[in-house]
Amino acid sequence: MSRSVSARALGRSTGTERTLTVLIGLLALLGGAAVLVVGAGWLGTHRADRPLVDPIALDWLTQNALPARVGALVLGALLLWLGLWWFFRSLRPEGRPDLELDDDLVVTSSAISEAVRSDAETVDGVARARVRAVGDGEDPALRITLWLTEGTDLKRVWEDLDRTVLARARDSLGVEVLPTAVRLELDTGAPQRVR
Repeated sequence: MSRSVSARALGRSTGTERTLTVLIGLLALLGGAAVLVVGAGWLGTHRADRPLVDPIALDWLTQNALPARVGALVLGALLLWLGLWWFFRSLRPEGRPDLELDDDLVVTSSAISEAVRSDAETVDGVARARVRAVGDGEDPALRITLWLTEGTDLKRVWEDLDRTVLARARDSLGVEVLPTAVRLELDTGAPQRVR
């Protein structure tokens, strides 16, 4: 079962970036380890004295200079394009959906976020809230961060949030399902002076 756009947007994962970074790091580590093993002479002293590039490969490159240069240029251009694509993909801003309720009525993502934020701050025990509408216009989702006051009953806050705030948001937006990621933090009070 594939994840919907809103479910992917809830936890805009850095998994792909992390996976690529780990793979590049592992390749660099393995390459460095191989150079260390060969250079230290652990695979034989004669192998450590040989040039880095095999003389047979050098002979082939000199005999086929034009195809080798063209291949190197194509590979370099491909790697440059891939690197730039990855760079701009990583920097692109997260989508904030505007919801079309009717042909004439469009609700902006900031209006959705502000309405849910002000509603969430009315829940007893919530000091402040931050809400971000994510996903796309067809499958909106919410990312909510709540700062709770000290001594708040977490179960009651969770029930009030689901029963009142999120139910009202689903009804207002006309959707049956509104995926929501909730992050809870303890609000730090004003620092107390020691007397």
